[in-house]
Amino acid sequence: MSSRALVAFSLLFAPFMIFAQGISYSRDIQPILTEKCVACHACYDAPCQLNLGSGEGVLRGASKQPVYDGARTKAQETTRLYFDAIGEEAWRSRGFNSVLDGQASLMARMLELGRANPPPPNAKLPADLEISINRENQCPLPGEFDAYAKQFAHAGMPFAVAGLSDAEYETLQRWLAEGAPVDEQALRPTAAEQRQIAEWEKLLNAPGAREALVGRWLFEHLFLAHLYFEGGEAGHFFQLVRSRTPSGQPIDPIATRRPNDDPGSEFYYRLWPIQGVIVHKTHITYPLSRQKLARVRELFFSGDWTADAVPGYGAQRRANPFETFQAIPAGARYQFMLDNAEYFVRTFIRGPVCRGQIATDVIRDNFWTLFQDPEHDLYLTDAEYRAKVTPLLAMPGQFDEIGDLLGLWRTYRDKRNAYEKLRLDTYADAPAPDWSHIWSGNDNALLSIFRQHDSASVRKGLIGEIPQTIWWMDYPLLERTYYQLVVNFDVFGNVSHQAQTRLYFDLIRNGAEVNFLRLMPPEARRPLLSDWYQNSGKLKMWLDYQSIDVDPPSGLGLPVERAKETFATSLLERYAALNARPDPFNRCRDGACYRPDVDPALQRAEQSLSRLASRPAAGLRVIDRLPEATLLRIELPDGKREIYSLLRNRMHSNVAFMLGEEMRYQPGLDTLTLYPGVLSSYPNFLFNLRAEEVPQFVQALEQARDRAEAFDKVIERWGIRRSHPEFWRYFHDLSAHIRETEPVEAGVLDMNRYRNL
Repeated sequence: MSSRALVAFSLLFAPFMIFAQGISYSRDIQPILTEKCVACHACYDAPCQLNLGSGEGVLRGASKQPVYDGARTKAQETTRLYFDAIGEEAWRSRGFNSVLDGQASLMARMLELGRANPPPPNAKLPADLEISINRENQCPLPGEFDAYAKQFAHAGMPFAVAGLSDAEYETLQRWLAEGAPVDEQALRPTAAEQRQIAEWEKLLNAPGAREALVGRWLFEHLFLAHLYFEGGEAGHFFQLVRSRTPSGQPIDPIATRRPNDDPGSEFYYRLWPIQGVIVHKTHITYPLSRQKLARVRELFFSGDWTADAVPGYGAQRRANPFETFQAIPAGARYQFMLDNAEYFVRTFIRGPVCRGQIATDVIRDNFWTLFQDPEHDLYLTDAEYRAKVTPLLAMPGQFDEIGDLLGLWRTYRDKRNAYEKLRLDTYADAPAPDWSHIWSGNDNALLSIFRQHDSASVRKGLIGEIPQTIWWMDYPLLERTYYQLVVNFDVFGNVSHQAQTRLYFDLIRNGAEVNFLRLMPPEARRPLLSDWYQNSGKLKMWLDYQSIDVDPPSGLGLPVERAKETFATSLLERYAALNARPDPFNRCRDGACYRPDVDPALQRAEQSLSRLASRPAAGLRVIDRLPEATLLRIELPDGKREIYSLLRNRMHSNVAFMLGEEMRYQPGLDTLTLYPGVLSSYPNFLFNLRAEEVPQFVQALEQARDRAEAFDKVIERWGIRRSHPEFWRYFHDLSAHIRETEPVEAGVLDMNRYRNL
C-alpha cells in the first residue's frame, strides 16, 4: 500500500481504530476539546465556569454562579481550578454539577443539540442569537435541559460556531456512553528542570529573616507567572505556590484568596507544574536560568541590609507593600521589576481575571510607557523623602463595606494627593530631567500598550503612531499598579472592592501622565493636560487630581510647539538600537511603507495595507464597522502566509470616569494600527486573502465608508465567519503563527469576543 493510500485509510477508519483499542481521554478526547472547546471554555470567563482545558476541569463540571458580577454586594467563594478544591466530590460540595453522567449527560445532549441545528456555512448568525460575553448563560441542569433546548435551539455546542467533524462527534459520544473515564497524565519536570527547581526552592526557602522577607516579596511578584527554565522541555511551565510540604515531597498548595493573605500554617515556596492546556490570555511567561538566579542574589543579597523580623499579614500589610517590605533596598525591588518590565505590565492587563474592563476603561486605547531611571528616582535615592512619603502610598480595596465606599475612596484619594504634592515639591528642587533620567537598561525599557475594550495587550518597542498620551513610571507608580491590579485585586470580590480598585487606578494613570509632563517644556504642560482631560475631564482634575507644577524646567530643550511629537521623534532616534525600531506601516515617512526584509509580494501587500494605518475615521469611515481587533491572514504565492493585526484605537475626550464611556467617545478621531503578528488574545474577526488581492481589499474598505451593504460584501468575499466550514483551521492558524515566531508565548486564543459580522 502506498504512503498516500495508507494515510487515506487511517483517516477513514480512525474512529473504528479508536473504538477497537478503547478511548483514552488524554490521547483522544482532550485534543478534541482543545481544538473545538477550549477557545471559549477556559479561565474564569468560561461559560458556566466549565473549564475544558484539563481532565480536572471536565470532572469539576459547571456552575450557575458566574465569576464576573459587577453588582454583587458580598464577595463570593473562590472557585480556582486545582486550588480551591480537588476531585469531583469536593467540587460537588461547592455547587458544581457534573456534565458527564451517562449517555444522557449534559455534554452529550449539548453536542446533540449543536449537531441538530448547525449554522448555515459562512452565513451570518441569526440576529436574535446573543453571542456577546455579557449574555446571560443558562447553565441548565439535566432536568432543565428539555426546556432549554426548546427555548434555545441554536445554543448547542460548540456554541454559535462551526461544529465537530463526524469523527470528533462519534468519538466524544462513544466516550460519554462508556462512562467518560478520565486518565489525565500529569506534567512532570525533566531531570534538568528538577535540578533548577531545587536551586530556586533552596533560595526561596532559605532560613533567616532577611531571606524570608525576600522570598515573600519574590512570591508576591511571581505568583502569576508561567515560569520556564533554561534548557527546559518545550511546553513545560511552572507556577510559584505556597505548599504545606517542603521540597522533595508532593506539593500540597495553600489556597488563600490573595497571594499576600496569611497562609495560616508553616509553608514552603514550591514550583508546581502547570497542568492542562495553555491558553494565551493567561500565559504570562517569565524565564528562569542560572543567570537569573545570580541576578536575584546580586540584587537582594549583595548588600549589608538587615531584617529583624518578617512582618505579619493583614489589611495594612496588603494596603502598603512599601511599608511591609521597607527593609529590602528599594533599588533592588525596582530594578528587579525593570529587568522584566514587560512581564509586570502584562500582569496588569492579561492575567487570569480575563475580563478586565474594571481596569481597561481607565486607559487610552493606545499609549507608550517609559520608566524613570533608578539613579534619578528620589524614592530610591533620598532616604528622608522615602520615609516621609511611604505612609502615603497605601492603597484601597482591603475593606469592602459598600456603605463606606465614598469615605474609603476620599481617604485614599487624599493620601495620594498629599503624596503627589510632596513629590512635586521635592522634585522641583532636583536637577531638571534629561535623557539620562529615562531608563534604557534593556529591551523592556520602551513598551506599547493597546486596549481592546475590556482587554489589552503590551509589546516591547514603540509601535504605532505617536500616541496622545505617554506614561513615565517611577518605582512607586509601577509597584502600586502591580499591587492594585494584580496582588490585591480579587475577581471574586464585591462591587465596593472593584470600584475602589478602578477609582485608585485612575489616580495612578494620572500620576504616570503628569510625571511625563516633567519632560515637557513648562509652557507646553497645561495645553497637553487639557488635551488629555477635555470637557468633563476638567471637572475631574478639579475634584480629584493634584495640580501640576508648571515652573520647574525640563532638561531636554524641546520646543514648546509640538513638544510631545519632537520628544517622540528624538526618543525613536536615540533608542533605535534598543527596540525603538522604525514602524513603516504606521509611521511611514519616505513612501516605502513596508518592511525591507520580506518577500516582494508581501512588500506590495504591506504597501497597500499601510493606507489603512493611522488615518482618522473622518477620512476612513469604514473604521466604524471594524471591531477592536481584526486579524488579516495573507497567503503568498509560495504557499506561506503572514498574519497582521489591525487594531482599532477608540478616542475619548477623557478616560477619567468609571461610567459613561460612550458619552466621552469621539468616533471621528478613531484610527487603526497595523502590526505584523498577533497582538491580541481575543481576535474579534479574521479576513483571509491572497497577497495579490490586498489592493482590492483595501480599496473595498476605503469605498465602503459607512454603508452596511458595501461592508457586507467585503465580509462575504474575504471574511471568515464563525460558521465558516474551515473556521477552526483558520482560527488556530493564528496560534500556529505565534508558535512559529514566538514559541514560548504560544497558547490557544480566545474566541468569546469573535464578532458576528
